[in-house]
Amino acid sequence: MKIFILLFYVIVTLVYSKYLDNKSCSECHENIYNEFQSSMHSKNYFTDELHRKVANKANSKKYECAVCHMPMANNLKDLVSGKARPDKNNKTQTDAISCYFCHTIAYVKKAHKHNINIKARQAENYKPTLYGRLTNPDENDKHTSSSNPIYAKVVCTGCHSHKLNDNNTTIFTAMAKDQNSLECIKCHMPKIEGGAEKMNKRSRRYHASHKFLGIHDKEFRKKGVDINATIQNNKLKIILINKMPHPLIIQPARAKFLKIIIKERGKTIWQNYKNKPSEDKQAYFSYSFKKDGKKIVVPATATESKAYNLNAKELKTLIYNIPHLEKGDIIKISLYVQLAKSDCAKAIGLKDKKLLTPSLIKTITIKKD
Repeated sequence: MKIFILLFYVIVTLVYSKYLDNKSCSECHENIYNEFQSSMHSKNYFTDELHRKVANKANSKKYECAVCHMPMANNLKDLVSGKARPDKNNKTQTDAISCYFCHTIAYVKKAHKHNINIKARQAENYKPTLYGRLTNPDENDKHTSSSNPIYAKVVCTGCHSHKLNDNNTTIFTAMAKDQNSLECIKCHMPKIEGGAEKMNKRSRRYHASHKFLGIHDKEFRKKGVDINATIQNNKLKIILINKMPHPLIIQPARAKFLKIIIKERGKTIWQNYKNKPSEDKQAYFSYSFKKDGKKIVVPATATESKAYNLNAKELKTLIYNIPHLEKGDIIKISLYVQLAKSDCAKAIGLKDKKLLTPSLIKTITIKKD
């Protein structure tokens, strides 16, 4: 991995002719800028407590996560090597996964441990060229523009494909080897009304949303999984269908789980777990890690990893033995996400309790006839 990171730095040093910060983009792309500001891509080391504390727990001296979470830092090599620490007064760091970074990715080098973003070379004293998907894009006094079909296919794969740690242990897998970014863009950057520019000189009717919709969006997260259920001979059969082109669980800090409650005359007579969702092994989806056979939480030094998951487009059947149901009894089946698992929050000293509170993804209700 160190060889790949070194290659990344060498390439990055060739492209720093001029950096356009996020705020400068808002002058022409006001709507897109506002969308971006509401997205997780705008969260940086200083504003995302979960990321910051996991990164610090993984390595208190080196900020190796900067390659994807602070990619335009003007001292990226020093951050990763431990010669420097994040600086909240440095715009190239606080811009997080910046507009300039994503729109200057030329192509992505596929690699075993993690893919590598190859940035476009910018000639000194010339305006930078920004890549996008628009046909015949406009240019302005800050940059030239280019419609780049390769860009659309690779723009997400450099950071969102997969990651292995230095022990060759998988930390997360989000995309299959043959997948490209077009599937990501279709769901996470849907077309919305309005042009990409404030002036909209070409009267474009739509632009790609830069909210980067995901699990934090209440309506969006309902779309990823279908829940079907039937009852026969005191057995509850639940079918979960992952409609997404990626696994149900990607980030190692998260967990998703089912909460199943049966009520009779308003009183709970059965539930799939007593105290913690993880008690129901078949309905608790998460990563687990070990180091030399012992359980650990932060996966940076893990030597083993295991994910109980619902893979892309996978169907999973769960069977439960339940009490005999009377007419009018109600079964409520709910899928939740916990953005920070309890053991992870404890290990890093997480203070944001909202990340510990489960958020509803989808629920269905069955009433016994």
